[in-house]
Amino acid sequence: MSLPVVIVGASLGGLRSAEALRRSGYAGPITVFGDEPHAPYNRPPLSKDALAGPVSHAAVAFPQRAATADVLWRLGIRIESADLEGRRVRTADGEDVAYRALVVATGLRPKRLSPRTVGLSGAFALRTLDDAGALSDALVPGARVVIAGSGFIGCEVAASARQIGCQVTVVGSAQLPMLGPLGAALAEGVMRRHETRGVSFRMGTHVADVLGEHSVEGVRLADGSELPCEVLVEAIGSVHNTEWLRGNDVDAELGLRTDSAMRVLRADGSPWADVFAVGDVARFPNAIYGDTPASIEHWNIPTETAKRASRVLAMQLADDPGLPAVVAERFAPVPSFWSDQYDIHLLAFGLPAVADRAELLAGRPEEDCVYGYYVGDHMVGVCGIGMRSEVMKYRDEVSRYGQVPIGESA
Repeated sequence: MSLPVVIVGASLGGLRSAEALRRSGYAGPITVFGDEPHAPYNRPPLSKDALAGPVSHAAVAFPQRAATADVLWRLGIRIESADLEGRRVRTADGEDVAYRALVVATGLRPKRLSPRTVGLSGAFALRTLDDAGALSDALVPGARVVIAGSGFIGCEVAASARQIGCQVTVVGSAQLPMLGPLGAALAEGVMRRHETRGVSFRMGTHVADVLGEHSVEGVRLADGSELPCEVLVEAIGSVHNTEWLRGNDVDAELGLRTDSAMRVLRADGSPWADVFAVGDVARFPNAIYGDTPASIEHWNIPTETAKRASRVLAMQLADDPGLPAVVAERFAPVPSFWSDQYDIHLLAFGLPAVADRAELLAGRPEEDCVYGYYVGDHMVGVCGIGMRSEVMKYRDEVSRYGQVPIGESA
């Protein structure tokens, strides 16, 4: 029997990679390793509806298609290390698994305020189904909740907790919540909507210390003030899960660097022919925004990168003569994200965070509205509260732009 394609990460990216390999004609063995005991599931609901009641895997699980019925799912097994030269990975219990090709889909994990909060009762980070279940149990009416971090996860949890009846304070280092991806005007509008529903904000500061020896009793902010609470949610960002690749010739400092075919790169910029990365863990060049590799943590990117990597890999394994032409194709997935907070429905395309200005395109800032985000005269993103059809009109305009390297404008 031939060696399998090994996919590390039973995530959305891992699932879509297996599906896309089959669609691309690869019929050989596929083995997927996941460190959680659960089959792939949808993560966005974990900070929204899943917090309002009992959290079940069935409610968020992705359907398994017939094409991947023969995939070997090895769940609850963590991959500890890899030998890319030797084409093998090692599990935490010491099993060596040889592969024909490797797809890295290990994604992200939440940053924590300090090592101490990991084992502190009442302190939570939110990434997995089990995280959501534990947090849901703690969010009871009247509970005092402090959320460290004012990005999308922090604000979604704030909305969910407030609807349950918790007392909620959001602490953020920026001047406005979700400032980077939304821009000042839209971010201010979203904050005002939260405030009318009873959420308090402490912006321009951060949680400097957590009070309580065995369980959370409160937090101390950088300005010296203290906020009592029984529940602390840490939503201060993410870390790429790449430690298991240490010792190999890869660039994993800010995500696993790849070329536009999603092939993992060596330090000298040459690709590993048989190693690919997809989803949040990958740092790849998007032709819309120039040649600068970047990790784009938007919900559609795991699917787009999985399709790209699997097509290239399947052709490579089949010795398809058309492979060089496919590798050279322009890869330009339009990033997209959405967020539901109360009756606020946000939808965006592109990367508003790289813009140098925003312009109101439709509606009113205090109501449903749409903003366009620009570098010079070129639209690099669009985001709206409601008005979904209006937002959709600008998707193609965002996809046409290709001259702004990510990170050069903010």
